[in-house]
Amino acid sequence: MNSTPARILVVDDEKLIRWSVAERLQRGGYEVLSAESGEQALEMVAATPPDVMLLDVRLPGIDGVQTLQRALSLHPEVAVLMMSAHSTVDIAVEAMKHGAIDFLVKPFPFQQLDEAVERALANARTRRQIATLTSDKRGASAVEAVVGSSAAMEQVRSMISRLAGSDTTTVLIEGESGSGKEVVARAIHFRSGRADKPILQVNCAALPEHLLESELFGHERGAFTDAHTQKRGLFETAEGGSVMLDEIGDLPPGGQAKLLRMLENKTFRRVGGVQELRADVRVIAATNVNLEERVAEGRFRADLFFRLNVVRIVVPPLREHLDDVPTLTAHFVARFNQEMKRQVKGVAPAAMELLKAYHWPGNVRELRNVIERAFILHAGADEIRPEHLPPELRKATPGAKRPEKLVPQVTGEGLVLDDVERKLIAEAMERASGNQSKAARLLGVSRDTLRYRLKKHGMA
Repeated sequence: MNSTPARILVVDDEKLIRWSVAERLQRGGYEVLSAESGEQALEMVAATPPDVMLLDVRLPGIDGVQTLQRALSLHPEVAVLMMSAHSTVDIAVEAMKHGAIDFLVKPFPFQQLDEAVERALANARTRRQIATLTSDKRGASAVEAVVGSSAAMEQVRSMISRLAGSDTTTVLIEGESGSGKEVVARAIHFRSGRADKPILQVNCAALPEHLLESELFGHERGAFTDAHTQKRGLFETAEGGSVMLDEIGDLPPGGQAKLLRMLENKTFRRVGGVQELRADVRVIAATNVNLEERVAEGRFRADLFFRLNVVRIVVPPLREHLDDVPTLTAHFVARFNQEMKRQVKGVAPAAMELLKAYHWPGNVRELRNVIERAFILHAGADEIRPEHLPPELRKATPGAKRPEKLVPQVTGEGLVLDDVERKLIAEAMERASGNQSKAARLLGVSRDTLRYRLKKHGMA
């Protein structure tokens, strides 16, 4: 046994049984917790996960089998021993079907209890080892999903690898919509020591402020009109894991203040609550806007930005690493072959030339959708050909020179940066015939950044 004693949770509504079993186990050197209901047991599993749980079948409120199912969803590595005074085969089979590893009929001799607990602990150790191996495989698979051999993508993978040894460092991922920020976030999580815990995600732009705060921090019963019960938020549910805050630039002011407090103190309160709760999670924030510009505009807290900007990873838009299009395409073909049980050989050379010539405003997500569309609409084809691609891709010009970014020229008289920026923006807007998206691509910035610069120079 390890120097830290194994933790065992005894769940039974009969006080005498709880006391006698706990006494016996404590004499054996175990740390013992007790609960008299399924609801109380689940709170303990969430707060302090046990190695083994001794669980009575008949309980007030939710019964033992329901408690078993919910406990394993919270903590899959716990080994559960069911107890019952009714030795029916049906009850035992039902319990085993839902994940119990043994069944004890009350009253049982203490020697039988000791042997069952030893077997359960061995089972728990095996589950942990399997979970670790599975996490390692998931970590490798997650990093493999960051596809591409270009210098830009190699740099992204290098940053993910460097973060593998740090479980607490906050990460800020920047990139356009569809560029693969979520894939990078999952790779960071599954390469870390938190891989066997959940990674939960919320889109900060998708919910109104009071619902977003409730989603993140939870709420107490009666905190607002529809709060009929207490709710655990993402920071509680993801305990030990990671929380990805997508589109962090759209986090409302109240949420920004609470998030800053959580990052500084590692504590938070549920909406409408007064109790301080500890948060053991890694925060991975993602944005498709320039947060520094949001700070300058007064739309994002500077102190929160500095808290988030510990390690920054920039995921490039696909148009900046078009050399990765063949590799990404092969990845998606293999994926959809597996999912749809097909045997598509790949992409015809002429179709690949079109894929490489396209500017991909929707980034990697758009490429994935194009390949999936070809699989669905042309189910009988053994390869993807030009006629299988959408019209906008068929208009692409293979071999055309890729658009170059505008580069300012420094004369002998020097230059004023604001003047250069204004001239570059004006030239980009002229070349793009006033289309802000095209102008932003010429300048190598996001559309939001271009809009900010247009307003700054009075050009909007």
